[in-house]
Amino acid sequence: MLRRQLLHFGAFTLGGLPVSLVQAQGGTQKKLVVVMLRGAVDGLSVVAPYGEREYAASRPQIALGPPGAEDGLIKLDSLFGLHPSLSPLKRHWDGGQLAFVHASGSPDPTRSHFDAQDYLESGTPGRKSTPDGWMNRLLTALPGEPAPTRAISQGSTPPRIFAGTASVATLGLGPNAMQRRAIDDPQMQAGLAKLYANDAQLSGTLRDTTQGRGEMSRSMASGEGGKSMDPSADAGAPSARSFAADARRLGTLIRKDAHTQLAFTAVGGWDTHVNQGAARGQLANRLASLGEGLDALSAGLGDTYKDTVIVVVSEFGRTLRQNGNGGTDHGHGNVIWLMGGPIAGGQMLGEWPGLDSSALADGRDLAVRTDFRQVLSPLLQRHLGLSETALATVFPQAPQTWRYADKLLRV
Repeated sequence: MLRRQLLHFGAFTLGGLPVSLVQAQGGTQKKLVVVMLRGAVDGLSVVAPYGEREYAASRPQIALGPPGAEDGLIKLDSLFGLHPSLSPLKRHWDGGQLAFVHASGSPDPTRSHFDAQDYLESGTPGRKSTPDGWMNRLLTALPGEPAPTRAISQGSTPPRIFAGTASVATLGLGPNAMQRRAIDDPQMQAGLAKLYANDAQLSGTLRDTTQGRGEMSRSMASGEGGKSMDPSADAGAPSARSFAADARRLGTLIRKDAHTQLAFTAVGGWDTHVNQGAARGQLANRLASLGEGLDALSAGLGDTYKDTVIVVVSEFGRTLRQNGNGGTDHGHGNVIWLMGGPIAGGQMLGEWPGLDSSALADGRDLAVRTDFRQVLSPLLQRHLGLSETALATVFPQAPQTWRYADKLLRV
């Protein structure tokens, strides 16, 4: 009972949010940030296949107009266009630092948000018994020396993707993310150190927690030019103002803390069954928030953006055809976003199955032609330096090598 209480107390708070720092490993210059869009974003609106006849025919009220039309898509190539609300990201595409992998996702056919998110975060689609998340396994497999802030999770609850034996520093949301807490008091630290003296695991947790909070506090003590960061930001996305501020804050922390190598954040609100909208409306507003936030994340990263890969994923896509409520229902294939200096951007990657009825999954959904692990695996190997053996621990029973793996990153 005592151990349970102490372990619970070991999950200290950071800005009112849980922090659990165990033995993480030291940082290098190469960084990975994963942004998860919970709720299943409509990838067919994010990167719309306007060149397919079936696209507009299947969505009479919510299809985006072709490039050049009023409120039309931003042209990427002759087939695909970017949602106009994501205009802040066009410069990343033009600069060769943004790419998309369409018709991608999990091979498991579930349309349950809970199960699909679990599989995406565990890295083992179809297997519910996996106890840990793939980013936690990645943390233990990375080459390099330990550091309490090597991995950071931003958000209100510990995510499944970081569940496991190696724990992770948690950064809160809003401008008070680094507000002083009881654990920062030297007397409290001394008392806990004495209490945990005979327990190596708990004393190590305490040591890494206090060190990690100290490192993050020093990194976040000031913004650019010594001025405090935007005080108008508040907890909780998806508003453009708050998400952009939180994303910039995360990028700034990664830039200022040389030890930080992995980071995760999530944005909700993508389950658009009703009144999804097209160039304007519910989805457009949320995409505007997201686009501004991702652009702010890159700005916060500053010079480290050239060494950072940002991956944006969602648990599954949505139906090709709009429903009777002007929205879309749970689907299958989606689009993975890839941003950052190392990305060989300005291109669409992967195999496009088309939207003909014979090509749709179950006669209704965009098919999955690229397993999400086929996109992540070459990033972990060629960007973060994982060996084949280490990769096998992160993604056990991963699918065969992706034919586009060589085109993901700049040589």
